Amino acid sequence: MQRVTLLILLVLLSLQAMAVEPPIEKPDTVLTIGSVEVTSIKQGTTLRGKAIAATLIDAEMAQRNHIAALKDASEVVPNFYIPDYGSRMTTSVYVRGLGARIDQPVVGMNIDNVPVMTKEGYDFEMVDIERIEILRGPQSTLYGRNTMGGVVNIYTLSPFNWQGVRLGVEYGSGNTIKAKASTYQKILPNLATSVSAYYTRTDGLFENLHTGKMCDREQQGGGRFKLAWRSDRLKIENTLAFSLTKQGGYPYAYAGEDIVDDAGKLIIANGEIRYNDPCGYERVEVSDGVTVRYDAPKFLVSSITSYRYHDDKMTLDQDFMPLSYFTLVQAREEHTATEEVVIRSKESENRIYNWLCGVFGFFKQSDMNAPVRFKQTGIEELIIKNASTSSGIDLTFNNEELLFDSGFDIPTWGVAAYHESSVTLGKFHLTAGVRFDYERARLDYLCASDAEGQFGLSPITPDRFGGRLHNDFFEILPRVTATVRFDARNSLYASVSKGYKAGGFNTQMFSEVQQARLMKQMGVAMNRMSIDEIVRYKPEWSWNYEIGAHAATADGRFVAEAALFYIDCRDQQLTVFPEGQTTGRMMTNAGKTRSFGAEMSARVSPFKKFDVSLSYGYTNARFVEFRSGKSDYAGQYVPYAPQHTAAARATYEIVIPTRWLERIMLGVGYKGVGPIFWNEENTLKQNYYSLLDASVRFSARHYSVEVWGRNLTGAEYAVFHFESISHPFQQKGRPRTFGVTLNINL
Repeated sequence: MQRVTLLILLVLLSLQAMAVEPPIEKPDTVLTIGSVEVTSIKQGTTLRGKAIAATLIDAEMAQRNHIAALKDASEVVPNFYIPDYGSRMTTSVYVRGLGARIDQPVVGMNIDNVPVMTKEGYDFEMVDIERIEILRGPQSTLYGRNTMGGVVNIYTLSPFNWQGVRLGVEYGSGNTIKAKASTYQKILPNLATSVSAYYTRTDGLFENLHTGKMCDREQQGGGRFKLAWRSDRLKIENTLAFSLTKQGGYPYAYAGEDIVDDAGKLIIANGEIRYNDPCGYERVEVSDGVTVRYDAPKFLVSSITSYRYHDDKMTLDQDFMPLSYFTLVQAREEHTATEEVVIRSKESENRIYNWLCGVFGFFKQSDMNAPVRFKQTGIEELIIKNASTSSGIDLTFNNEELLFDSGFDIPTWGVAAYHESSVTLGKFHLTAGVRFDYERARLDYLCASDAEGQFGLSPITPDRFGGRLHNDFFEILPRVTATVRFDARNSLYASVSKGYKAGGFNTQMFSEVQQARLMKQMGVAMNRMSIDEIVRYKPEWSWNYEIGAHAATADGRFVAEAALFYIDCRDQQLTVFPEGQTTGRMMTNAGKTRSFGAEMSARVSPFKKFDVSLSYGYTNARFVEFRSGKSDYAGQYVPYAPQHTAAARATYEIVIPTRWLERIMLGVGYKGVGPIFWNEENTLKQNYYSLLDASVRFSARHYSVEVWGRNLTGAEYAVFHFESISHPFQQKGRPRTFGVTLNINL
C-alpha cells in the first residue's frame, strides 16, 4: 500500500514541469447537444478531465455498434462483459474480475438519474437513447450499494433537445421484427413533451428437439412518456415508462456424454437442447421518476424521486432433460421507492474549492413464491435412491409428485449521506469523498411440503415451517483522487476507492432445506448446516487502486484513454452449485481474491470520413484464500470473468450529394472475449473466441437504411456453463445472423 501511494505521488510530481494551466471548464462539466446544454447531477457529462475510467456512448456510436440493450455495450467497453444468458432476467455484469450471476449486481444503473435497484430490470430495449455513460471502478461514494464494479448512466432524449417524429423498423434472422415510434414536441417555449413506443418479437434461433419448437422465442413491448418544464432557474422533468416481456425457454444444451436408458435407447446426446417441461420468463415493469433542479446564485440543488413496480415469473424445467426430474416456478412482485437530494457548489473561474453533498434513501418490498415440484424420475433418483442407499430401508410415497413450496417476504430499506470536496491548485486537482451507508434487510419465510408415505415402519407426513432472518449492513466508503491536467484534453490521474456490494439471502436453497428435513424424518442426516448458515451470505467489499490517463489532439482526430488497476477484494460473492445430486444454486463468500489488469480505448481518424475505434481490457483475477470445505482454490482464476476483452471497428463514409441519397457508411467490427473459466477448479473453460460483423448504411436527411450481419464467420462458442444434478449444460452463443434496419426522422 505504501509503495503504491509513493509511486502515484512520484508520477504526479514528475509531470509538474510539463503541465500547463488548463482552461476553466463550464459549470458542472456541461455537454452541449445541439443548442441545448445538458448537465449531469453528480459527475457531469464531460468525463475526460475526471479521475475515472469511463466510456461515453452517444446516439451515433450506439447506432454504428447496434447497441439496442445494455449487453450490446460490452462489445465496445474494455473489461466490461455481459454474457447473453438464457433470458432477460439474468443480466450478469462482470467488470475487472468482479461480478455474480444471481442476486446483487456489481454494477449500478440509473436511467435519467433514477436508480434501477434490481438487475432483473437491466435488460430492456433501448429506444431514443441520447447517451450512455459506463464508469468502471468503484463508484460507491456517490452512488452507494452495488456499484463496486462501476455505474451505467443512461439518458433518454429530451424533447427540449430535439423536436419531430422518429420511426424505425427492423427485420432479421429468426423472423425477428422490431418497430418503434416516437414524437417530441414543444407545447410552449418552456414546456415540452415526448411519447415513444416500441414492439419486438422473434421466433428464436435455438430449437428444443423434444418439442420441435424454438425455445428462445420472445415478445416485448413498452413505452415512455416524458414531460419537461424549464425556467431560468428551475427545471422539472417527469418520466413515466412501462414494459412487458414474454420469453420462451432457455437454450441450454447438454454438454456431457450421451445418456441412454436401461434398454439402450438414447435419452439425450451431447450438444442437444432437449427438455420436456415448459420454460419461460414473463415480466411487467412500470416506473416513474421526477427530477427537480434549482439553480441558485451560488449552488445547485437537485431532487430525484422515483417509484418502480416490477412483477416477473420464471418457469423452469430445472433438469433441462427429457426426463421428469423437477420444475420451478418463481414469481415475484416488487415495489421500490427512492429519494435523493444533491446540493453542489457552482464552479467558476476563480473558485479553488468545490463541494457536493447528498442524502439518499430507499425502500424495497419484495414478495416471492418459488415452488419446486419433484416428478417421477426426480422422486426415484434424488430422494428414494438416496434414502435407500444410505439406510437399506424401503421408501414409498403416496404422491405422484412432491411439492416443496416456499414463500418469502423481503422488505429492505437503507439510508445514506455523502460528501465530496475538490481543491484546484493550479494544474493539480485533488478530490476526497466519503459515504456513510446503512441498510437493513429482513427475510420472512414460510415453507411447506406435501410428502406422504412410508419409510420402513415410520410414516412420512407433510411438513411446514417458517421463520425470520435479518441482515444489517453499515459501510463507510471513502474515495481519494489526484489529477494533473495538462490542458482540457490531456490529463493523468490516480485514485484509491472502496467498493461495496450488499449481502443477502439464498432463497433458492430452501428446496435443499426442505429435502434435508424430509430425509431427517427418515433418520438420514444430509446436511448439518443450520438454515441461517445455508441461506445467509455476507457483503462483499474491495479496495481499488488505479492510475490512468486521458489524451486527445486539438483537432479531435485522436482520442484515447488508458488505466492500470489493482483490486483487493474480501468476501467476494460467488454463485456455486453445491456438490452432489442437488437441485439449487447458492451464493457463497470467497475468503479473498485479488485482481489486476489494464485497459485502453482509442478513436482515430487517420483521414477525413474514416474512423477507427479500438478497445482492449486485460484482467487477472485469482483466489488468494478460498476453501470450500473439500478443496483449496488459492491461486485459481475466478470463474465467469473473462481475462481478455477486445473490440475494433472501422467505418468509412462516402458522401453522395444527391437529394435521395447523401452518404453511404461502410462498417466492419471485431469482438474477442476469453478465456472464461466455468468452475473454481479451472478444469472447464471457454477459450478465447472472435466474432466479426459488418454493415452498409444508406442515409439522407430524413432516413437511413442499414443492412447488417453479425458473427459472419459462424464461430461456435459458449456463453454459459453450469451443472444440474451433476449433469453439465452449456448455452451456445448466437449463430450467424443478418438483418435490415430502417429509420425515419421527420
